[in-house]
Amino acid sequence: MFAIPEQFSNATKANLESQFAIFSSLASKAFEGIERLTELNMTAAKATLEESSATAKQLLNAKDAQEFFSLTAAQAQPTAEKAISYSRQLAAIAAGTQAEFSKAAEEQIAETNRKVISLVDEVTKNAPAGSENVVAAIKATIGNANAGYEQLTKTAKQAAQAVESNVNAAVTQFTQAAQKVAAKQA
Repeated sequence: MFAIPEQFSNATKANLESQFAIFSSLASKAFEGIERLTELNMTAAKATLEESSATAKQLLNAKDAQEFFSLTAAQAQPTAEKAISYSRQLAAIAAGTQAEFSKAAEEQIAETNRKVISLVDEVTKNAPAGSENVVAAIKATIGNANAGYEQLTKTAKQAAQAVESNVNAAVTQFTQAAQKVAAKQA
């Protein structure tokens, strides 16, 4: 009889350790994503500053208004292409970070489920006679919780794929619009 409280105590400790591990893993993945995003933004800002300076010098050296407007129009296509590239890189970082989050969470939750099922199996071995209905109810509850989690995971993946598809569609539309504008200016 004394083994059951000890088993629950050990299970509680293991659960807390597992939760700490998942939070640590998710925090690490979040910081990696933020680091990649910061690097992308710093690179984009540096390139934009350098290009703006060069463009300003060219515009200041324009001999007449037509040359000024020609130089301005010539900048439209490269600027649009850089914006598209930035958007794609940003979407890739977001999708990669989301995938890492999902993977880490799934691994930790699967491990926690395995431990809970193991604990229930161990405890039910020592269950007193006549408690079969309670044991069956506990196992059914765990099974239902796992089925609900699997459905939630599937729905979250579908939502992430939909967001990624929408971002890609928006980038494609932006690309097409930028190409049309550049073609009209040429």
